[in-house]
Amino acid sequence: MNLINHLDKNNLHHAYLIEGAQEEIVPEIFKFMKNLGIKTSGNPDFYYISVDSFKIEDARNLKSMEHEKSFSIGKKIFLISANNFLLEAQNTLLKIFEEPIENTHFFIIIPNVDTLLKTLVSRFYLIKTKSELEDELKEAEKFIIMPVRDRIDFIKGMLVESEEDEVRPLDSTRLKALKFLNALESILHHRVHHRGTLCNYTGFPCDVNLFAHIFKVREFLNQPGSSIKSLMESLALIVPNV
Repeated sequence: MNLINHLDKNNLHHAYLIEGAQEEIVPEIFKFMKNLGIKTSGNPDFYYISVDSFKIEDARNLKSMEHEKSFSIGKKIFLISANNFLLEAQNTLLKIFEEPIENTHFFIIIPNVDTLLKTLVSRFYLIKTKSELEDELKEAEKFIIMPVRDRIDFIKGMLVESEEDEVRPLDSTRLKALKFLNALESILHHRVHHRGTLCNYTGFPCDVNLFAHIFKVREFLNQPGSSIKSLMESLALIVPNV
């Protein structure tokens, strides 16, 4: 996918949210900056921030930098890449993006926009570059029809496999869990749409309670220090066999 096709140099949006792989998107942004005539090195009005977790301190620093006087009469650009944004940081960012400053533009890269608050996502021009979660969707389909014990074993295997993958970033286990959670939720929504309910005879919560639980699991997965294993195992217990 050519990211530049989604960016209009004559009509830049205040804030872009780009879902996809940092190593693919950052070079495209740098190329776009060159087309704009904006230097990406030795330019005090170009900020490139790359972190694993974007914390509230990062959000506060960003707010301060945004309000600093520009060193030139041109544009001030912020390029930010993070695997996840902590909840407190997202709440601070909400205030930044609801009050745009002229000639100040943000390009934020994240692997999965579903980890962000919907109110925050709504502040951005959203660009999705990643492919669909085909593997995760297939795994979710199998997971749904498994007995509970097999589900627990599946989750254990999935998390161990992610921890042993040296190619992925440090927080890959949490990201893998989030991707699977998104695929599982997608499958369940699809079945509700076609069947009208997910209720069965096992006594598990249905529809509203189930999706509320999934929302909570996603929320806690975004918090450092939370037990990924316990959160994912709760899904094994609550998701009905449908």
